[in-house]
Amino acid sequence: MMVRRGLLAWVSRVVLLLVLLCCAVSILYMLACTPKGDEEQLGLPRANGPTGKEGYQAALQDWEEQHRNYISSLKRQIAQLKEELQERSERLKNAQYHPSDAGLGLEQGPPEKTQADLLAFLHSQVDKAEVHAGVKLATEYAAVPFDSFTLQKVYQLETGLTRHPEEKPVRKDKRDELVEAIESALETLNGPAEGSPNQRPYSASDFIEGIYRTERDKGTLYELTFKGEQKHEFRRLVLFRPFGPIMKVKQEKLNMANTLINVIVPLAKRADKFRQFMQNFREMCIQQDGRIHLTVVYFGKEEMNEVKGILENTSKAANFRNFTFIQLNGEFSRGKGLDVGARFWKGSNVLLFFCDVDIYFTSEFLNTCRLNTQPGKKVFYPVLFSQYNPGIIYGHHDAVPPLEQQLVIKKETGFWRDFGFGMTCQYRSDFINIGGFDLDIKGWGGEDVHLYRKYLHSNLIVVRTPVRGLFHLWHEKHCVDELTPEQYKMCMQSKAMNEASHGQLGMLVFRHEIEAHLRKQKQKTSSKKT
Repeated sequence: MMVRRGLLAWVSRVVLLLVLLCCAVSILYMLACTPKGDEEQLGLPRANGPTGKEGYQAALQDWEEQHRNYISSLKRQIAQLKEELQERSERLKNAQYHPSDAGLGLEQGPPEKTQADLLAFLHSQVDKAEVHAGVKLATEYAAVPFDSFTLQKVYQLETGLTRHPEEKPVRKDKRDELVEAIESALETLNGPAEGSPNQRPYSASDFIEGIYRTERDKGTLYELTFKGEQKHEFRRLVLFRPFGPIMKVKQEKLNMANTLINVIVPLAKRADKFRQFMQNFREMCIQQDGRIHLTVVYFGKEEMNEVKGILENTSKAANFRNFTFIQLNGEFSRGKGLDVGARFWKGSNVLLFFCDVDIYFTSEFLNTCRLNTQPGKKVFYPVLFSQYNPGIIYGHHDAVPPLEQQLVIKKETGFWRDFGFGMTCQYRSDFINIGGFDLDIKGWGGEDVHLYRKYLHSNLIVVRTPVRGLFHLWHEKHCVDELTPEQYKMCMQSKAMNEASHGQLGMLVFRHEIEAHLRKQKQKTSSKKT
């Protein structure tokens, strides 16, 4: 009921403004036809002077433009209110959501009270957020920093490895969010309540810059700065997008007892790495999980017998028969190997895990793989933790610790490989329906991004998140001359990022200065003793 009343109020304001506009036009027309003496008495510009009819027309156009903008804004708000009214009426009719369901502790009641309680909650979000006053923080790391933006660029602190300190907002939701904030500010600036009839209309070209930050439990604060009327004047608007209460969407039981994972590994040579991979596979997949099939797609014949021997020894020792070995001729192609391995499966629809020989995973990750995929609906693209060169990380130690002790998620030991899309979990049916890999891509890199983009362009949900049980083990990377320029560039970037952290690489660059400093300190110490 309150929403309907608000809607009627908005409609009334629009009608009133249209009437006032018509009156203004009539008055200006009468003034334009007024005799010269009357114009001079009113202090208005003379019709035949330099600011006569042209001046009236210019003022009239400005006035009409402001009111057209305001009326357009009101129409948009009316349409939005109608849409919200329809949605809320349907929600109340179906009785699917009440604020009390969301954990707010609000009592169920008539729609008017429900809407009032929700509005009060949103206003309380502004009061709780750091908008009007600062809050006491325990450390300097507890402060929530702002990002800044202009019409073209966003300047951000949290960049990861794929984003840049300055960039155009690529994600549609982020782009739409900032555009909506600017449009809301312009509607406020151009509203009659904000100025006089002689105020010039504001446009996006008047926007100078903005800053924004998000408090995850409260909302997003925007501070937008526009050019003012005079040279050193500015207009600042502070907007807040409050987060609403948590809504219960779905609750379900998931039974993964019979969900088999087909782990597909493409391989050429690298028998030593495969032996290490099978040690991890035996412990995590055979001994702990027990719902795994392994498919090895091997290119060429060099070291093939050694690889088959490792597989057969594991089979005998662990009584494991759920594996397939496929041998292909020709040069290694990761995309082709995974594609052949996926299509080779003849059973019912199976969950695929595309894996590499230098990957270490835990049994917990295998359940994460199951839980984040659903045939015809979801595919899983985990962000794995990539290990730095142990020789650099533990160079100051007497010896490099065992592999299990190296797999610690810290800034000094590795990084989230957020530029990689090679490790993925998806059902075979989805892989076949999307068209599989591009088999024209040869050698290293490119095939995984191509498949990832196919899913992004589809209606399937792509789950992308860092996972704690999936590691890329460090190995020396060779970028061969046969790669295309784009592939070679990608390979070299990956090689550079794999070695060590920024600080550790800096220590290597300046190691001669550090050693010289240590020698000087030793000399001073020995001279003091003598």
